[in-house]
Amino acid sequence: MAILYKLFQDNRRNSLNNGKFYARAIHPGTIDTKGLAEIMQRNCTVKYSDILAVLAELSETMQTMLQNSMRVKLDGIGSFKIGLHTVAADTAKDFDANTNVKGMHVNFMPEVTITPDHKRHFALLEGAKAQETAFNDNEAAKPKARA
Repeated sequence: MAILYKLFQDNRRNSLNNGKFYARAIHPGTIDTKGLAEIMQRNCTVKYSDILAVLAELSETMQTMLQNSMRVKLDGIGSFKIGLHTVAADTAKDFDANTNVKGMHVNFMPEVTITPDHKRHFALLEGAKAQETAFNDNEAAKPKARA
């Protein structure tokens, strides 16, 4: 398992790190529900069609629960909840949802445990390592290895 990254140079004029390089995670593809179901079928005794049915029902049930102001926690993954984009009202009495609520969004918080030494441990990052992609545009900018 590797999180691929590309190197980028900071070209912002007023940046303290101008000219320096940093890594940015890249995502060369996307896996959809059917792709996940194919992999899951190979890893367990549940059939592809059953996995698709469960994931479809999970999506519908999560939507219902989120729209009922519930936080949805998926063990080993994290929690989802609905957040609001609002504009201020002068007083509480002046606040009206139709006027002051401008939009909604889904917040995701990955599952985290805190170790005895107070470090955060994210379940979805367990075992992840960073690896530079073979397709990095900044090869010329990297120092050459000495022979």
